[in-house]
Amino acid sequence: MTSKTPDIVPFTSPFRGELLSPVQLRSLKQGTLRLLDEVGIHFPSQEALEIFADHRARVDWDGQTVRIPPDLVDRAMSTAPRSFTLGGREERFDLTLDGSCSYLCTDGTGVHVADLETREMRPSCKEDVAMMAQVCDALPLVSFFWPPVSAQDYGTTAPLHQCHAALIHTLKHIRGGMTVAPPLAHYAVEMATVVAGSERQRRRRPPICANICTIAPLAHDDDGLATALTYAEAGIPTSFMAMPTMGSTAPATPLGALVVGDAEVVSGMVLLQLAHPGAPVFHSIIPSLMHPRTGGYIGEVFAPVTMIAVQLAHAWGVPSLGGGSLSTDSATIDWQAGSDGGRGSALVPLIGGEICGYMGLTDSSMVLYPEKVILDHELCRGAYDLLHGFSFDDRDMALDVIAEVGPRGHFLAEQHTRRHIRDFRLSKLLHEHAGDPSPRAPREVAREEFKRIYETHQPRPLEPAVLAELDRILAAAEREAERK
Repeated sequence: MTSKTPDIVPFTSPFRGELLSPVQLRSLKQGTLRLLDEVGIHFPSQEALEIFADHRARVDWDGQTVRIPPDLVDRAMSTAPRSFTLGGREERFDLTLDGSCSYLCTDGTGVHVADLETREMRPSCKEDVAMMAQVCDALPLVSFFWPPVSAQDYGTTAPLHQCHAALIHTLKHIRGGMTVAPPLAHYAVEMATVVAGSERQRRRRPPICANICTIAPLAHDDDGLATALTYAEAGIPTSFMAMPTMGSTAPATPLGALVVGDAEVVSGMVLLQLAHPGAPVFHSIIPSLMHPRTGGYIGEVFAPVTMIAVQLAHAWGVPSLGGGSLSTDSATIDWQAGSDGGRGSALVPLIGGEICGYMGLTDSSMVLYPEKVILDHELCRGAYDLLHGFSFDDRDMALDVIAEVGPRGHFLAEQHTRRHIRDFRLSKLLHEHAGDPSPRAPREVAREEFKRIYETHQPRPLEPAVLAELDRILAAAEREAERK
């Protein structure tokens, strides 16, 4: 028996903030253009170097470095669409990336899972991806499913199996394209085509998007470039994600890290626009910090950096993957995780990235405790209610009821009370056991709620013929991987 997947609930907000003035933003973009023109970006790809050479960029063939003049950057970026659609399996799950609202996503892609039953910490597997997709399908604030963990039981074809598990277990848009060995990338496109129904539908409403990480500072990955070009040719929306770390792979200043990351991301988008003008691309910079005493990794940096990253994306005329993040550096679910999540949920409506949230992981996006996605969803629900949960109606003052009760009375017996007392949304995690002398911890309740959803929610399945075709594609990919 299947369950109805609830409609997604995006964030809209009148409170979005812009930290940089137009003059400051223009100065930051000029810094990016200077790096691209004078310093250059490492492109370890013969195909990429040839594309840039054909468009009169300055190519150092021996050093595999490209210097891109400002006019070429501007010309290429002028063909990138400001908005496009990320398709769901049904149109009611389509996401329009035009800046009018923010869609929350899960975080990705961790490598460890605290087993739902045993609590044993173990490597993640494909079954974990399927489990998370199925539960997130039932959470209305999760609009975009990024596999939170990796299918480590499938080796080099793991990204394809992650895509497969997600396509089967949720009706929502998924991040199904990642860096793979270049001969394998077209299998992700094939899966997207089968689920969409045709090539035309895949291009109009792609059910998957792709993410390609850059290498800080100022470099790309060979396989990442090859797969990005494959996805762009097929019309699969692709984000380049820079992850500069202040103090090690980027200058120890926020603006220094942002300009390094921006040069990496923009150079990748320029490549795709030169090769396939009009290819849907979006922009992502996830800055981090090197701990000044230990050299350790601190992923959750202060809010202004992420605000500027979103402004940069929009200044280049493309959507943003970034903004308020519920990810945490804490190794477990504790006070720090709650603090990071609370702050991140509050920033979602303020920063205004098209795709944001990064829900569900701990330990700098490495570890999945399944119940954390329930806790994060509740935090985001609180932020949503703060923005959308009130409308002014004179009748709600209930003056006649107050007059009827009068001084020193009570409202327990009033019809008005019986009619309205259930209008309030009470959190199952916080209020379910109000007055209980031995209340359970919210984390325990969240784990129980996760199990309940997993056991009872069954998204509408794909047609048997589609499932069979997806299995055929995966089998062909496995054979291809074995030959390499």
